[in-house]
Amino acid sequence: MRLAVIGGGPGGLYFAALVRQLGVAEEVTVWERNAADDTFGFGVVFSDETLGGIEHADPWIYARMEREFARWDDVDVHFRGQVLTSGGHGFAAMGRKRLLQILQQRCRDLGVDLRFATPAPDVEHLRASYDLVVASDGVNSTVRARYAGVFGPSQETRRCRYMWLGTDKVFDAFKFYVKETPHGVMQIHGYPFDAETSTFIVEMNEQVWRRAGFDAFANRAFRPGESDEKSIALVRELFADVLGDAALHVNNSRWLTFVTIRNERWRHDNVVLLGDAAHTAHFSIGSGTKLAMEDALALAACLRENAGLSAALTAYEAERRPVVVSTQRAAQASLEWFENLGQYVDQHPRQFAFNIMTRSRRVTHENLRLRDPEFVAAVDAWFAAHEQARGNGTGEVRPPMFQPFRLRGLELPNRVVVSPMDMYTAKDGLPDDFHLVHLGGKALGGAGLVMTEMVCVSATGRITPGCTGLWTDEQAAAWRRVTSFVHNRSPAKIGVQLGHSGRKGSTRLMWEGMDDPLPDGNWEVVGPSPLPYRPGVNQVPRELSTRDLAEIREQFVAATRRAAWAGFDLLELHCAHGYLLSSFISPLTNHRTDAYGGTPANRLRFPLEVFTAMRAAWPADRPMSVRISATDWCEGGIDAEDSVLVARAFADAGADIVDVSTGQVDPAERPAFGRSYQTPFADRIRNEAGIATMAVGVISSYDDVNSILLAGRADLCLVGRAHLYDPHWTLHAAADQGYTGPGARWPQPWQAGSRPPQTGRTDGPRPRLDLIRAGEPRTQHRRWRPS
Repeated sequence: MRLAVIGGGPGGLYFAALVRQLGVAEEVTVWERNAADDTFGFGVVFSDETLGGIEHADPWIYARMEREFARWDDVDVHFRGQVLTSGGHGFAAMGRKRLLQILQQRCRDLGVDLRFATPAPDVEHLRASYDLVVASDGVNSTVRARYAGVFGPSQETRRCRYMWLGTDKVFDAFKFYVKETPHGVMQIHGYPFDAETSTFIVEMNEQVWRRAGFDAFANRAFRPGESDEKSIALVRELFADVLGDAALHVNNSRWLTFVTIRNERWRHDNVVLLGDAAHTAHFSIGSGTKLAMEDALALAACLRENAGLSAALTAYEAERRPVVVSTQRAAQASLEWFENLGQYVDQHPRQFAFNIMTRSRRVTHENLRLRDPEFVAAVDAWFAAHEQARGNGTGEVRPPMFQPFRLRGLELPNRVVVSPMDMYTAKDGLPDDFHLVHLGGKALGGAGLVMTEMVCVSATGRITPGCTGLWTDEQAAAWRRVTSFVHNRSPAKIGVQLGHSGRKGSTRLMWEGMDDPLPDGNWEVVGPSPLPYRPGVNQVPRELSTRDLAEIREQFVAATRRAAWAGFDLLELHCAHGYLLSSFISPLTNHRTDAYGGTPANRLRFPLEVFTAMRAAWPADRPMSVRISATDWCEGGIDAEDSVLVARAFADAGADIVDVSTGQVDPAERPAFGRSYQTPFADRIRNEAGIATMAVGVISSYDDVNSILLAGRADLCLVGRAHLYDPHWTLHAAADQGYTGPGARWPQPWQAGSRPPQTGRTDGPRPRLDLIRAGEPRTQHRRWRPS
């Protein structure tokens, strides 16, 4: 094979060396428009996993990289005059320029034709002349742009400004310096990469950047390679306490905004994308160099392992895409955390340190405990004392999910909530034995709060014929049977969610066709505007008159009184997922021109009228919550910033806690689905609006629950499908963590099963074969000490 590589960065060079070493290609040519000794940036960081792959793929390269590594284990968080250290992480860094020199030498030794200071020929010419063209030409890839119609690229520009600098202050660990200035909060990401130099990245939100006056310096044309010296002088001034007498080094150092690049496809015939040309991930979770070299290794291996170029490129993308998507998801969470850094500056330094360490959701409470048990134990102890001061618990240290929580006169034994999940098994709105067993079983399973499905306030307010209701006294009596069981047989509390389906009503049961209309129409649907959920499929809703609104408001009040009589401990108003009240809030579904449409305040008017009337009818000592869709996941719809205003409005109306969900308002939505994907919205509302929140959405492990609570992202966690899989999820989580206490009480008849059963042979106990015991493993706190 004859291979052409466009771009002589680490990814392109490493690929060229590997395919020559493997004998995949007889001829490999690399074109790089910059000179061999040009490089932009300073240090690059590698994970142990990546280094393991490099070591096995090419020991020559690894051995020479290893000689250059700065290695350390600690992360220091400098915040509000304190330094909090987490150890056991394991970092290896080196200078980017030295890495390029090593890769260039390896390529020359293997016979790769390196052409520096030479732009690549036209890609169409290369396609015709070479068997494979590898586009590793970076973020601004011309190859990607040339075939944009095939690759399907998207570019998302983010809201922070950052600048790459170096310093001769040699850090001994990874450093986060978080600095509150008169302009707002700024941060430094710093780490050593050789015996004399460290990377020094300054980053801040766009608004802070402008308030500090950096825009005045940056708003001009710069010569190629020129650095923004005026901005750099101000950075020196702002971070003089960090730098001391150390100098800042520049290398084409100007303000940047991070661009996340994604491509629908990575190949076009015999052209394939690699590294930043295919994807980018925010520098706060690792280097683009790491991802590019992993791509190179995978592509070279696939070319060796597969018969035929097409099969090899298909295998390459199938292998790498899931890894990259996962990395980008973590990077997105991390970069959004830094964009919103200002909302965390009121946190206690211990909580802040835990929060920054777990920001990407890849490092979790349990993962961090394994790396540095002392760090996590200190944060757990702080959380217990902090919650005691807020009136929650006695200060006993326990897993965060088992700390109690109080709302008005209601005290929950733990922070786990069974999420509202529609069961679609009722007849004429009546809950039956299924609901008793379903909800009663979850209460016996240890959850602190069990929520009903959406209980409808009228027959025509149902989603499906199988939805439950509270529009009759008979229904209230049936619900009282359920609440009595929960109260008499478990320490759990039970809440009811009241709602009206709006334009999403009169549909089939879920397993018969989600959101599909009933064959005969059955009942009329209503909404703020005559806009069907799916045009041509669902009914066109009748636009509600002011008289209709008054009638529906009274239906909610009547259902509220029945809920109080039925014995529910908490009342939630459903204002999410495109149902009636949600469709008033969203501009996508509310096109009214009267007092109930138009401005955000007008769109909130009817939901707030309903909530206020319910609050007046609900016992004063019992709490109320509201479920909202914090984003519509659609252009022109509700977004995260709007959700803070919505939450504040309900808090002012008397809401004690906000249940933060997202979407399901418009079928054209494009949610960023993934683990705990809705938690950042609960986080923002809690820390910006100052109201308690419930997080919901693919929270399925106790580790995620502990991480969310300890970082201050939410006060309660709703767990849905995991409870369908395991009705005793909370009790099993306690057993898995070795917790026995008031936060997780096993029913007395089940006490014998409170420990996990043995499942076969184990590897212990082992014979003692050492004269001296090694003792407990200790946290690695290695610091970088240049020799």
